[in-house]
Amino acid sequence: MPDFDLLVIGSGPGGQRAAVAAAKLGRRVAVADRPDMIGGVCINTGTIPSKTLREAVLYLTGLTQRDLYGQSYRLKEEITVADLTARTQHVVSREVDVIRSQLTRNHIALLAGTGRFTDDHTVAVRDVTGQDRLVTAEHIVIATGTRPARPDSVEFDDRTIVDSDSVLNLETVPRSMVIVGAGVIGIEYASMFAALGSKVTVVEQRDAMLDFCDLEIVEALKYHLRELAVTFRFGETVAAVERHPRGTLTVLESGKRIPADTVMYSAGRQGLTDELDLDKAGLSADRRGRIAVDEHYRTTVPHIYAVGDVIGFPALAATSMEQGRAAAYHACGEAVNPMGHMQPIGIYTIPETSFIGRTEDQLTEERVPFEVGISRYRELARGQIIGDSHGMLKLLVSTEDRRLLGVHVFGTGATELIHIGQAVMGCGGTVDYLVDAVFNYPTLAESYKVAALDATNKLRQIGNLSG
Repeated sequence: MPDFDLLVIGSGPGGQRAAVAAAKLGRRVAVADRPDMIGGVCINTGTIPSKTLREAVLYLTGLTQRDLYGQSYRLKEEITVADLTARTQHVVSREVDVIRSQLTRNHIALLAGTGRFTDDHTVAVRDVTGQDRLVTAEHIVIATGTRPARPDSVEFDDRTIVDSDSVLNLETVPRSMVIVGAGVIGIEYASMFAALGSKVTVVEQRDAMLDFCDLEIVEALKYHLRELAVTFRFGETVAAVERHPRGTLTVLESGKRIPADTVMYSAGRQGLTDELDLDKAGLSADRRGRIAVDEHYRTTVPHIYAVGDVIGFPALAATSMEQGRAAAYHACGEAVNPMGHMQPIGIYTIPETSFIGRTEDQLTEERVPFEVGISRYRELARGQIIGDSHGMLKLLVSTEDRRLLGVHVFGTGATELIHIGQAVMGCGGTVDYLVDAVFNYPTLAESYKVAALDATNKLRQIGNLSG
């Protein structure tokens, strides 16, 4: 008999949910992870610390109150790294305690160490002293996550040239910063450091940023980042980064040279699979360290599953949790509904951006007729109260059956507001539901009713003209 029914390698959102789901079904479960990485990258260097840092930035800079109290308003004049990390360290330690408690409550064995396969049912867990413990399991879930990709041509020192992990350990807030890569992580950090007063330059080899988002929303975000003195260099490639005693010099292939205190690379992420000895289990990973899975999150070895960032897109904590639960249910023979094809995307820039469904460009390309309804925060009493006059909510509505095809939000609370649209879309609701619904007043949620009325007024005009 194997030691466990299910062994999970990695304790991040996907691994944690897989372990708990299997334990709730009465299985013997173990989780293997380094003692200093309980909760995975999400808790220790990724989602939780970066989002906590964002909250600290917003609070200490007083940025969101400046519409009310003037552009010179600031809660703290000289913001130090210690100010920013105090809250982050507190939240991380509390979250780690919560996860440990959850595993203990569900009688899940926590194996301290890093796991690697010795065969397809056996994992060697190496502890901090270098001792191996062989553990066997009927089913195994790989949930090892990712690390920031580091180009070989760049000499990272984690002080002046950093990645999205080591940026959290900067000793001082840089006066100037170059961020290489305008993906989600790069833009989130660009907005945070710009809010702190750093002069930020974003270098991106593509001609646009966040091209999976609604174009109007991205333009609004770019406008606000430029207001915070962010400079964008699109269509540019970094040729070299030179380290000097008084800072760095980023040399672009076009010949431009950008001086800065700090350079942060945000060049995608690499799956943490190189130390798993996958070949001994009959598995392999692609060049980005990602493992291929089927619709049940099974690898090519049917009793071994993989979930979370290590399988690639969408690589979100929220979707990883659902993948972990689904994998555990399938391994235990429990029925589980497939994950819906529509997942909300939240981008924690300043201000926030979030959306679900399709964009205007996608609908146009697919020749799907639609109408747009827009609500602006400045039209809402709640928007005036909180001092956000720039936020907006956009509904994309089918002209054929009046269903919601997409919801796009920009501004305060965007990542929370999106779930109203998600619920309506998930239940197959139409724009008429939002027109007839009563929302608390004054709230930002009221923007759904305003946007719905805007869309239906346009639909009525079309109907009147077309007879």
